[in-house]
Amino acid sequence: MKYLIAGLGNVGPEYELTRHNAGFLVLDRLADVHKVTFELQRHAEKAELKYKGKQLHLIKPTTYMNLSGKAIAYWLQELGIPKENLLVVVDEIALPFGTLRMRAKGSSAGHNGLKNIELLLNGQDYSRLRFGVGDDFHKGQQANFVLSNFSKQEFGELPLIMDKACDMILSFCTIGVDRTMSLFNS
Repeated sequence: MKYLIAGLGNVGPEYELTRHNAGFLVLDRLADVHKVTFELQRHAEKAELKYKGKQLHLIKPTTYMNLSGKAIAYWLQELGIPKENLLVVVDEIALPFGTLRMRAKGSSAGHNGLKNIELLLNGQDYSRLRFGVGDDFHKGQQANFVLSNFSKQEFGELPLIMDKACDMILSFCTIGVDRTMSLFNS
């Protein structure tokens, strides 16, 4: 059984530790724990790991956030993975910092990366793990907020939150989205 786990973010050192790169950070954590490395491939940095008989293909799109769907659509087709085995890890300003919420489907809620995925996958029926980054910004400052680094306090809390996100990804691949949501969503 194959799964595509896509962490959303932007490539480049200037974006590395920004809130918008929460998806990249979670996949980096998962790769570190399982001692696999990412390699630059078509439209993405890609790593593979085996877990309980499942093949997990981790991708960090190199297409930049707003064109994330291009990499995801390519790798779903290239690997022959059905959409129900796709999980997208994405930053979410509508959730308080550190809140993790899995959904089997849903709207983009204005997130440009998710809008592009919806467009290229013809719908909203794919699972996503929303990583709360909070909404501590003034009106009109959303882009600056998500493209800024986590605060020092948030940065200190990230490892535990990322570990829980990794547990949720592995749960998604072994027991499915519905059971994972009931176990982890609060």
